[in-house]
Amino acid sequence: MYTDPDDLKRARSVGANAPAEFAAWRAFQEAVDREDGAVPRRYRELISVAVALVTQCAYCLDVHTAAARRHGVTAEELAETAFVTAAVRAGGTLAHALMADRLYEGHSH
Repeated sequence: MYTDPDDLKRARSVGANAPAEFAAWRAFQEAVDREDGAVPRRYRELISVAVALVTQCAYCLDVHTAAARRHGVTAEELAETAFVTAAVRAGGTLAHALMADRLYEGHSH
């Protein structure tokens, strides 16, 4: 299996090979995981789930759905977030299709 939840335990050993970068990443992660931001933590987790769906990161999806549940996100909110994400991603595909159409026409000259 390519994805394995136990892989998350490897973060520290991978980080040991790039300590400055890993420290910067951890500081950034701690900043966005804070509880006292203008965006409540439950919304931060829903945003994180949406991004994980788009990037298709199984590890992020695992970590952030668990955190979303801990921060009071309901199954209904999670489901709606998934469909909002799907619609926005589909919109991005349409936007690129419009650009492809313009580029296609431009290649006719």
